[in-house]
Amino acid sequence: MKTILVVDDELGSAEVLSLILEEEGYRAFCAVNGRLALVQARDVVPDLVVVDYMMPLMNGAEFARALRADPQFVHTKIILNSGLPEVVIRGQFDGYDAFLRKPFKVERLLELVEQFIGR
Repeated sequence: MKTILVVDDELGSAEVLSLILEEEGYRAFCAVNGRLALVQARDVVPDLVVVDYMMPLMNGAEFARALRADPQFVHTKIILNSGLPEVVIRGQFDGYDAFLRKPFKVERLLELVEQFIGR
């Protein structure tokens, strides 16, 4: 079973996404900031991470850089999401595999997940 880590400081949003992903047959875990997500990633070894860009303590870009710095996660797929336009994000950070602008359609997220890691 493929594993997905959802990282968002809005816990309710992360929990809803996790439940949807579990209903689709994935193992899903939540973290409320980048620091906790790094610890959890080492425990659950996700195949894919869905991460919010704007978070306290460690934003999505800082988290993604730290994750990819670990050889174990070099190939882990990262879907970054934000209310900001992608052009603003990409100007500061481009180390992600896909971008979703909030609010996004769950169907689009599921398409990307299946594209990157299958079922």
